[in-house]
Amino acid sequence: MSQRRPRPDPELHYSMPPIVGYRPASDGTWYRDVTTISVTYLAPADKVARLLPDGFQVGAEPHHEPLVSVFYSRNRGVDWLAGGGYNLIGVNVAATFHGEVDHISGSYCVIMWEDRTEPILGGREQAGIPKVYADITDLLERDGHYLARASLNGHPIVEVEVWGLQPLGPQELAAYQERARRGHWMGYRYIPRLGGPGAELAQPTLYPSQPEYDLVQTGQGRVRFFPSTFADNPTQHAVINLLCELEPLEYRAAFYSHGRSRLLVGRVRALR
Repeated sequence: MSQRRPRPDPELHYSMPPIVGYRPASDGTWYRDVTTISVTYLAPADKVARLLPDGFQVGAEPHHEPLVSVFYSRNRGVDWLAGGGYNLIGVNVAATFHGEVDHISGSYCVIMWEDRTEPILGGREQAGIPKVYADITDLLERDGHYLARASLNGHPIVEVEVWGLQPLGPQELAAYQERARRGHWMGYRYIPRLGGPGAELAQPTLYPSQPEYDLVQTGQGRVRFFPSTFADNPTQHAVINLLCELEPLEYRAAFYSHGRSRLLVGRVRALR
């Protein structure tokens, strides 16, 4: 006679499918080889506002400018993937959360494309980062230009490019790292109600990390989103077309960086 496995203990840390058993809780996990390019620009405030859930205000304190940051990361040496890795492209907007308890100013993640299933599921379920799948190139380099693209089924979604790079000095590098560590990165954890409509869970989240840089360069940059149709991308075309409305009014910053980062998954929390 077969014995049933015990039901999952709500006090332990499980992942899907729960029948495989629990994972020991971890305060953080290392990404030991991370190369990133990012471009930040000023966009129309009303277009940025359409991307924010309730409780969020456009812009970070003290200036509340409608800034958009598009970033690519090539992640290698990921501890929880046994040293493996994946690529991602994400879109952040400067935002401030006003809640009954929390008042947090920083960046809100509108969407993040990744090219591997496991980090998509973990980041969505556990941290509220709105991750979806895309085919993402490795970082392309030619004559000092760095470029990365995301696409799906051969249809382009976004590309980000930086060039004319010059390294930051030691003091500037230390200040850049300190700003990155102090920054607040926010998401929104949404689980639909079974049978709908509405949600079983809808909560803004805060996701801390500890980046360490050995190189940061600054220069010029450019971002391009590609309009999409239902036939091109049935599940993502609506958000892609909203992003296409984020016309760059003024480019503010472009960076290339290399280092490592500790994602503090055990310190992710809901904002109230």
